[in-house]
Amino acid sequence: MEHDEFTAEPHLTTANEDYLECIVRIEGENGGEVEGGIRSVDIAQRLEVSKTSVNKAITALKAQGMVEQSHYGRVRLTSQGREIGSAVWRRHRMLRAFLAGELGVDFERADAEACLMEHALSEDTMNRWLAYLESSGITIEG
Repeated sequence: MEHDEFTAEPHLTTANEDYLECIVRIEGENGGEVEGGIRSVDIAQRLEVSKTSVNKAITALKAQGMVEQSHYGRVRLTSQGREIGSAVWRRHRMLRAFLAGELGVDFERADAEACLMEHALSEDTMNRWLAYLESSGITIEG
């Protein structure tokens, strides 16, 4: 079996996925896609990284067609970037719900560990696990 059968997008690093997920989460907190895009400073604050790190990551994501950036610096996801970011956020929520709800892991710890685990989980495994959780009556919250 080839490696790319296990990952949503094999050329993205874990950090790249974290940036896409972060943008999806910020948009979700603001009721959907933010008109004009997300400010780099908001991404930097959320991920606790420097604005320089954000700019470097955004440049890499632009080169891969995951984001667009206006000359004012605001970042918007492309449809492919949104799809991948949403998938990573969904895996995060599922893992966090399982760790906290089923295993009794403290929410903060479950959230941090879900962030580490979300990158290794294939879509197929995630869908099977999610179906199992839903059949057990466990819901995945935002």
